[in-house]
Amino acid sequence: MNIIMRTDERCIDLTIDKRECIVFKLLRTEIEKLLSSDEESSILSEVQKQGSTKLPSNKSVLVLGDNATGKTTLIAKLQGVENPKKGSGLEYAYIDVKDEYRDDMTRLSVWVLDGDPGHKNLLHFALNKNNYTHTLVILTVSMTQPWYWLNQLTHWIKVLSEHIESLHLEPEEKQEARQRLVATWQSYCEVGDDLDAGSPVKRTMRNNSIDEDDLLPLTDGALLTNLGLDIVVVVTKTDYMTTLEKEYDYRDEHFDFIQQWIRRFCLQHGSSLFYTSVKEDKNCDLLYKYLTHRIYGLPFRTPALVVEKDAVLIPAGWDSLKKIEILCENMNSCKEVDYYTDIITPPPSRKTVSNREIEVQTEDEQAFLARQQEIIKQSVQVRGESPLRSQASKAMPRTPGSAGQSSPKKMEAKLNTSTPGTEGVLANFFNSLLHKKSGSPATPPSAMSTPRTNGSDSLLTPDKLSVRTDAAAELDRLARSVKKDVDFTQSDC
Repeated sequence: MNIIMRTDERCIDLTIDKRECIVFKLLRTEIEKLLSSDEESSILSEVQKQGSTKLPSNKSVLVLGDNATGKTTLIAKLQGVENPKKGSGLEYAYIDVKDEYRDDMTRLSVWVLDGDPGHKNLLHFALNKNNYTHTLVILTVSMTQPWYWLNQLTHWIKVLSEHIESLHLEPEEKQEARQRLVATWQSYCEVGDDLDAGSPVKRTMRNNSIDEDDLLPLTDGALLTNLGLDIVVVVTKTDYMTTLEKEYDYRDEHFDFIQQWIRRFCLQHGSSLFYTSVKEDKNCDLLYKYLTHRIYGLPFRTPALVVEKDAVLIPAGWDSLKKIEILCENMNSCKEVDYYTDIITPPPSRKTVSNREIEVQTEDEQAFLARQQEIIKQSVQVRGESPLRSQASKAMPRTPGSAGQSSPKKMEAKLNTSTPGTEGVLANFFNSLLHKKSGSPATPPSAMSTPRTNGSDSLLTPDKLSVRTDAAAELDRLARSVKKDVDFTQSDC
């Protein structure tokens, strides 16, 4: 006899005969006991617990920083995008996160806020009362301008703190978030791939929590400013360090001073620290893994890295004041107590490059015309007092009845070939014509300007003498015509 019994969607197929009917009844009784109400609730809770191990989809990252600090490029690198497109205001993106152990995938929301102070009002779209406990914050600064780090980080921490206060969170919720951040620092342990799978460190990385008895005391100087948010400070463009060394004469102690200062800042605010370079692909993959570790509790087994100056990695909870003081031992020209901007100063000879075009302001029309009128008056006065005109007037005074004519002998003296001016050029021109007309080769200008020796006229032929006589008469006529032009010019003035 085949009997099918259904109890709470569980199907049991039994094959029995009439002689085993009593056994079947006893079996049915036992099954009903197992499927009692208490047992059903435990089964449902177990299923719900297994479903909660999936990656949540309500997590987000908020990226803050000044313009040109590489925010968009950094997020594009984490996404795997080669050609990022920069936007304005508040940008939205997402990063695909995959859990290889549970074969699960989700999307991590990313909000990138513009560095313009006028866009601070958009912050409530990315960080609000609903997602406060599910948001991680990234603060970016660039190695291209380390002298601005103090102002930039102080500014964005202030903006973040004021925004959190404006959310009007419940005191219990804020206190719980701050306590959770303190517990994260206290529960940090050194990690490594060579540890046993059953060690407390491995258990911590898998379960993301440990007992309160295992918590270490909070180190001195840590979490003095507790905003209740996971913060990761990312230094971008660390490949620019070579340029700082070549062009700005930065040395190792400068970079040590910068590192110890920003590590103190991260220690005070409970932040992690990453030195990254998208150009040289340094620490970008580790940053992605660390974000998934802090947000989703995925394993992260990379210890702190402080050897390479351009690839520093400081997980939250690892650093302390004693570890930071090790950097100060190698500094000679500066001390850890020095003010940051006194040591890392902006270069005086370096001009700030701005992409904004220079605004041209137009001059008032009446002011422009008045200025042009003054320029014209000055030029007229200069022409009226010309030295050439004054010399000409002194050399050729006008007398009544003479019509301003002077002696031809004086004009002949002015027409000497050695005198610079129009007369000398004309004289050289006619001399060259006379030599060509007589059949002799053209005389170079240097030869024409050379005076003849005494007694050379006696060696000339009669033809040449006649030619010279005609030339003298022509020069005399030319001198008189030039004299008339000069007199007319003076009379016009």
